[in-house]
Amino acid sequence: MTETTPAPDAHDHRRQVLYWRLLARLFDPEERASLEAASLAVVEDIGLPAALLDPQVSIDSIVQRHPVLAAELDGLMTPDGADPQHDTADSDDRTGRQGDTAAGDSPGRPDPHDATTDADPRDRAAEVRRAALVSKVLLNVFATGSGAVSAGQLARWQSDAGWLERALGCAPGDLRGGRTSVPGGVAPTGTGLGGATPDLSRLIPQIGPELGALEADLVKRMRLREVLADPQLAARLTPSMSLIEQLLRDKNNLSGVALANAKALIRRFVDEVAQVLRTQVEKTSVGAIDRSVPPKRVFRNLDLDRTIWKNLTNYSPEEERLYVDRLYYRHTARKTTPQRLIVVVDQSGSMVDSMVNCTILASIFAGLPRVDVHLIAYDTQALDLTPWVHDPFETLLRTNLGGGTDGTVAMALAQPKIAEPRNTVVVWISDFYEWQSQPLFDSMAALHRSGTRFIPVGSVTSSGRGSVNPWFRERFKDLGTPVLSGHIRKLVHELKTFLAS
Repeated sequence: MTETTPAPDAHDHRRQVLYWRLLARLFDPEERASLEAASLAVVEDIGLPAALLDPQVSIDSIVQRHPVLAAELDGLMTPDGADPQHDTADSDDRTGRQGDTAAGDSPGRPDPHDATTDADPRDRAAEVRRAALVSKVLLNVFATGSGAVSAGQLARWQSDAGWLERALGCAPGDLRGGRTSVPGGVAPTGTGLGGATPDLSRLIPQIGPELGALEADLVKRMRLREVLADPQLAARLTPSMSLIEQLLRDKNNLSGVALANAKALIRRFVDEVAQVLRTQVEKTSVGAIDRSVPPKRVFRNLDLDRTIWKNLTNYSPEEERLYVDRLYYRHTARKTTPQRLIVVVDQSGSMVDSMVNCTILASIFAGLPRVDVHLIAYDTQALDLTPWVHDPFETLLRTNLGGGTDGTVAMALAQPKIAEPRNTVVVWISDFYEWQSQPLFDSMAALHRSGTRFIPVGSVTSSGRGSVNPWFRERFKDLGTPVLSGHIRKLVHELKTFLAS
């Protein structure tokens, strides 16, 4: 008698074939004939396209040909996406059984006495289908090969990485951009792929930097100058921090069409980042209300709520009218004492991300009406970029990324700019691996004692990653100016607080 539904252990064997093939292709790009043939048979039998096994085919191409797969890929590696064919009650029931397994039995191994082994063949079949899709996503993202990379290959990888982020329940670009919060604020404990799986609250922050490192490696392997010299190829490039770093490092070797395309990419990236940062800064206070100045009696300053409240005693119940004998206006004058913001940023090789973000952030604060912004970049030499601070694009083109680190030369430029310490904040962004550590720290401590608000920052990135010299970290802590965690939102908050004071 022929059975129409494979036995439960057959589903397990199929899933194992797919994952063994995934591991084999990740660690060795050469095909294993037996695994390839077995995987092809599994994929075709469960109704998925054979192209799913071809690492050269992008996920976009597969989804275009088979649109129904897009819904399956979204949330594929989260518990909520465990089985779209079953209702929530089934999912909760399975979650409960997984919890029982974790409490006593060996995780990830089917229990022959478990009722699901015989009662839920659709669940087991869905796991095989999910394994095929997960294998495709992981293989396309993490098997990057070696050798030169074209603009088209980079664009395809970026798109595939976006599908991985969607599979993890994030928006495309979230993990590479550093926004590593778990969707929905829930720390899921399994994906339904058979047995316990990593907690996404821990997994997602780890995957983000790995994706960024893979993207950076692909950019380094590109024949960037040849790509930039071809307008069609250059138009296919997607601006990213890794690409901008390469462009800034190589800008002196570019000319003509290649230089024009490089500048266009840098400006696109600057504008995109500026738009995000501007929304974080736009609510910054421009000074405390100065109540010593009488309010200007114009309609736009009329405090309607206060006027009504103060004149309620003049209300006539008979006439149902409120008679107003005095108008009240809002105070709009603000204290105009300018605040000086001095941003000193290390432009050595390890601080490229910070250099780009700080340049853009400084230009945004420079646009506020009562903020006097100065920007200094340094490695073994210091460069005063203040004349171009309003244009981050021009500022970045004048940087010279790389080199050593000597903060004392930057301090020599920063100190003369401090005219009124109480109205000055110095933001110093660096990993603080200095070769003249003690003299530099002594100068920073002197600034702090003078009344200047001194804010040491380990890095200014979207992810907040970055190491800091432990020697400096301890001394800043003792000084009462602990190193600010490098997430750019924290720096924005600190600066807004200073400007509102």
